[in-house]
Amino acid sequence: MKIYLAGPISGKGYEEIVGLYEEKSSFLGMYGYEILCPMTGKTHLRNELNLKAHGLNDHPTSSNHAIFERDRWMISLCDIFLADLTNAGDRISIGTMMELAWASLYNKHSIVVMDRDNIHYHAFVLEASDIVFSHLDPALAYLVELAQSV
Repeated sequence: MKIYLAGPISGKGYEEIVGLYEEKSSFLGMYGYEILCPMTGKTHLRNELNLKAHGLNDHPTSSNHAIFERDRWMISLCDIFLADLTNAGDRISIGTMMELAWASLYNKHSIVVMDRDNIHYHAFVLEASDIVFSHLDPALAYLVELAQSV
């Protein structure tokens, strides 16, 4: 099964974001998941300490349009969408919200991780999500169980 990993990126450093994705990718990969991730193919950003929400740089794969289209395409390919919003802080992740909307539109099994105090805790997010977990560990346990049942 293919799983798309989503979560807040803006304002964070490349290494921090890649580290978070690699942790989840390694764990889920052990259970047969094929990982799709918005940071794939962006090693040219490795020196970035503060990723921006737009106008990232002049690299062809990091233009606003390239990011928008590639993320939408990857979501169309996935079976499961996982958005971990636990590290959002006080900044709404518009990109992750767009990705969740696409996942809902494409009828992807959508799992969101956030607690009730999260800035993203909103009726639209709740309705677009198939399942909302308040912590990552139960979400990962669910994904393991799901992988083992197919």
